[in-house]
Amino acid sequence: MAPSIEPGVEYEWFKLGDLVDRAARLWPGRAAVIFEDRRWTWTELAAEVDRVAKGLMAAGVASGDHVAVWMTNRPEWVFAMFAAGKVGACLVPLNTRYRADDAAFTVADSQASLMITLDRSGPIDFAAMLQDARPQIEAAGHLRRIVVLDTTGGHGVATVPGASSWDDLVAGGTAVTDAELAERAASVSVDQLMMLAYTSGTTGHPKGVQHSHRPLRNIRERATMWGNTFNDVHMGYLPLFHLFGFSEVAVMAAITGACQVVMDAFDGERTLDLVERHGASIIHGFDSHYKDLLAAQARQPRDLSSLRYGTLAAGMESSTPTARAAQEHLCPTVSGYGMSEVWAFTSASHQSHSVEQRTEASGFPCDGIEYQIRDLETGREAAPDVPGALYVRGYTVTRGYWQRPEANAQTIDADGWLDTGDLARVRPDGHLVFMGRHKDMLKVGGENVSPAEVEGYLLASGGIQEIAVVGYPDPRLAEVPVAYVIPSAPGSVTAEELIERCKGRIASFKIPRHVFLVDALPMTPSGKIRKVELRAMAIESLGDPNHA
Repeated sequence: MAPSIEPGVEYEWFKLGDLVDRAARLWPGRAAVIFEDRRWTWTELAAEVDRVAKGLMAAGVASGDHVAVWMTNRPEWVFAMFAAGKVGACLVPLNTRYRADDAAFTVADSQASLMITLDRSGPIDFAAMLQDARPQIEAAGHLRRIVVLDTTGGHGVATVPGASSWDDLVAGGTAVTDAELAERAASVSVDQLMMLAYTSGTTGHPKGVQHSHRPLRNIRERATMWGNTFNDVHMGYLPLFHLFGFSEVAVMAAITGACQVVMDAFDGERTLDLVERHGASIIHGFDSHYKDLLAAQARQPRDLSSLRYGTLAAGMESSTPTARAAQEHLCPTVSGYGMSEVWAFTSASHQSHSVEQRTEASGFPCDGIEYQIRDLETGREAAPDVPGALYVRGYTVTRGYWQRPEANAQTIDADGWLDTGDLARVRPDGHLVFMGRHKDMLKVGGENVSPAEVEGYLLASGGIQEIAVVGYPDPRLAEVPVAYVIPSAPGSVTAEELIERCKGRIASFKIPRHVFLVDALPMTPSGKIRKVELRAMAIESLGDPNHA
């Protein structure tokens, strides 16, 4: 699929640190951020960003330095992300589900010179975990300063000896003049490293995905496509450490002058209460978010008439029932495809597309993005509408993994094509369909079996909250499907019943040979199911027939 812009044509490129000043100039008195009972206009937000930016400069953060941020969604996260961009620093967002060893590895690996965290969030004691991680971080020799945001009356700074408070950071910035900050901001190049977005690491340690400021133009394109303006209000519960929330909420709001309602954690009931209270117009998320929102609305209907649309990554059969229900009970949704290595949305559908297209496909490639589907066996380009390995090329594609030359060589070829590791097809109508990880594809007696297809069928049959299908070794068929299921309620389904539902309905080789009812599924820090762990669990429970 060819790109729709020509090489050599000049386009407007945004830099992260310039966006808030631009918004303050265009929409000075409009609301920019709402958090609990506090709100900031774009003028006020720009002033906060400048105070933090000056604080970073006074703390010795040079252009090109790496700044790690490890905190739940808060206004200070928003201040810090734009401030880091303004002084030419590279942002290193840390997953809030990390624990001491994860944080230690990421801070050390990224070579962050300054780290911003909060003392705690509910039961999670970030300061104590950071103190546990200190020996490994200090052994790397890069971190020079730790800043702890005080949410509990000084607890964090006391727990992390030698740390500064957030107030100390901001106060230090009074020594930096407006002219010095403006000079630093003007020197930042659009091609500088803006972010190291660490992957979730379903196997081994996560890798830092390098991005410059250039992918921000992709957000502007979709803002225009979807009709986003300063009248919009985004619900900001997606974590800012993840590209989805960073791009589609925080940066999208700054580009369009919209308001974001910042939530420190997602909760379906609270989200819908805030939609009604603030007249929110846009929601975001994966099918797991929409499931909770649908359940919350069913329990207690709210006035959701302010919602214009939602973004919902669709295409896999397992997401279709939820996506369809969202159209009726929440709002129309648009879909898209993205990942850390290629940016949040490199394809997108439009509100004018049919319900089927918006709920069962991932839209068209965005400007400057090319997709190629390659045969899994031969590596040659696949025929139209035939599933294969998805490769992506374009200006949003990462410049590579941080200090991982071997991984770069395995992932990005000489022509700039990045192997996403995903299975996809391009339909006759031009829409991309994301079908899951091709590494998860099962080969049952020579037949390809998509776990997402089986998961989607069983989810639609009822009584299931969540499901994951993986392969289990079989001496005759190479492997067979097994399913791990979280029932929607105790006793809502049995393993035998689920297997019976499949018989005569789907091909016999697709039917799970074993079904395990479980209370939870193993997850990565970013919320993806760890199927490698489920495969190991199946072998542990059933034995390894290849080593009987």
